[in-house]
Amino acid sequence: MGYYKRLRELREDHDLTQRQLASTLHMTQTQYFRYEQGYRDIPTDVLITLAKLYHTSTDYILGLTNDPNPPK
Repeated sequence: MGYYKRLRELREDHDLTQRQLASTLHMTQTQYFRYEQGYRDIPTDVLITLAKLYHTSTDYILGLTNDPNPPK
C-alpha cells in the first residue's frame, strides 16, 4: 500500500476532511490533496506532524510497518 492511501485512511479514521487537515497543517486543501493522491511526495516535517497528530509512527504512515502503535 502506498503511503498516500494510508494518509487518507488515517484522516478518515479521525473524521477529518482534507480542508480541516490542510488548515491544521497550514497549507491549502489542494496541496494536501496532492500528497493524499500520491501526486507529490510528502515533506519530512509534514510527515512528522501527521504522525504526532495521529499518535502513530512515521514508519506506519510510510507503510514500513502495519503496526499503528509507535514503539515505546
